[in-house]
Amino acid sequence: MATAEVPAKPKMVGPRNLEVDKIFRLLIKFGGSDLHMQVGKAPILRIKGTLRELDMPPIDTAEKMEQLFFPMMDERNKRIYHENGGTDFAHIVEYEGEPWRFRVNLFVQLGLPGMVSRKVERFIPNFEGLNLPPVMESLCKFDQGMVLLAGVTGSGKSTTIASMLNWVNHNYRKHILTIEDPIEFVYTAEKCLINQREIGMDVRDFEIAMKHAVRQDPDIMLVGEMRDRETFETAMHAAETGHLVFGTIHASSAPSTIGRILDLFPQDMHRALRSSMAFNMKGIVAQKLLPTIREDVKRVPVVEIMTFNPTVRKLIVEGDDGKLPAAIRIGKDEGMQQFNDSLYHFIENEFISRQAAFEVSPNVEELKMMLKGIQVKGPAIL
Repeated sequence: MATAEVPAKPKMVGPRNLEVDKIFRLLIKFGGSDLHMQVGKAPILRIKGTLRELDMPPIDTAEKMEQLFFPMMDERNKRIYHENGGTDFAHIVEYEGEPWRFRVNLFVQLGLPGMVSRKVERFIPNFEGLNLPPVMESLCKFDQGMVLLAGVTGSGKSTTIASMLNWVNHNYRKHILTIEDPIEFVYTAEKCLINQREIGMDVRDFEIAMKHAVRQDPDIMLVGEMRDRETFETAMHAAETGHLVFGTIHASSAPSTIGRILDLFPQDMHRALRSSMAFNMKGIVAQKLLPTIREDVKRVPVVEIMTFNPTVRKLIVEGDDGKLPAAIRIGKDEGMQQFNDSLYHFIENEFISRQAAFEVSPNVEELKMMLKGIQVKGPAIL
């Protein structure tokens, strides 16, 4: 029996005025990026990468915390929260007459309610504004295939993808369809036709949304996070059938993303999956955010870029993932770069300190040699 789509709930016309919104407004006022709330502590803001506790009384009981949380949730999210011990949704707060969006995660830890909320910037910056390398533009020009943004939570993956989709919106006449849980950035259509669907509000679940997506004539799709086998399989099928698909995945580097994807599948599927990735994947960008030493820029994205040239495709098909870092090194003329290349750029241009760079560098000695002007040669691939 076919699964019927539930009727979409009407979207909130404007932000409500809740007690917890006073704390969200302080985050906006102080220029923070994240809000943390935990029973027994005052609310904590992340400002320029550092956690800072607000000068206010602690929220000392679970009951007080729930009185702040529950009015933010609709019935669906309350059910998910109680059944799963946590839920994700978007929340809108009005500040100085303008609506601000937040990505909210409510959860239970040690039996007590807690929250982490990320402020979604109201304007989508371009590549230059994000200090991303020019090669990012080329990853937006494909007609078909998949582009993944890899990184941990809070590494700026969503902002980078938003910038990429907005570049398409400025330059091409295409249909962009996003399927998100929840929607983060709201796009203003320019040259593109843009449809954005939020799981729970506009469509019941991801499976139904993707089933309908292929009937909605998209050129480009954003399918959100690749959390499980079903999501990746569906997104890859869309890439195979003539769509350009963008998505995010939790992985520490571009090469390790291949193994992260394979881990979602049983061993007997790996060979076919490698062939599919080699043929359909166009690029993987791994990203980290680092605080700067400048006043005009708070944080910069340190990125590793692996595009799928013949060498990379051959290594993936043959299972030689250990040689992928060397393939990135010799692919610099094609726009590829390693984390150390990005770190070197930001140190030389006085965005970040050497100490901050050394703390996140995958190869500190190599980076030190680069800063001394010593050319670093990697091992041969073949």
